[in-house]
Amino acid sequence: MSFTKPLVAAGALTFALAAPAMAQEMPQGQQMPQGEPPSAQDQVAQLDELVGLEGNQEQELIAILGESQERIQSLEGEAQSVQMQIHEQIGPGFDEASIRRDAERLGELTGDMTAESALMQARIQDTLTQEQRDELERRAQEQEQQMRQMQEQMQQQQQAPAQ
Repeated sequence: MSFTKPLVAAGALTFALAAPAMAQEMPQGQQMPQGEPPSAQDQVAQLDELVGLEGNQEQELIAILGESQERIQSLEGEAQSVQMQIHEQIGPGFDEASIRRDAERLGELTGDMTAESALMQARIQDTLTQEQRDELERRAQEQEQQMRQMQEQMQQQQQAPAQ
């Protein structure tokens, strides 16, 4: 397998799990609503629509997503707390050693979040059949092509002379 194929597959999985709301067309100029991220059940339902999950895959994926998202949210909360600690230390009489210690901890937390996200995607990939992974990759490539076309159209509109 080439180096790019796993990246495309990971991108496809990210597309399927992180962007279910983006799949719905919104009127131009309207922003997506803010709030709670989609639940593990919602994300798995979206994945089921895309690739047709089989047997116990749905429950397995809900468990994987739920556990991973819980760990990631915990790490994000701790990272925000460390960022606030660093920010509070900025000013006269700062403690360089303390700032560096907190910055190092923030780096560790960021690395842990990245690892957890990659592991979650790997576990999900492992749960899917080859046919499902292929379908997900195909859909991701379609989405990527659509995004490129939209970017090109936006660039053309910006370059068009004002009349």
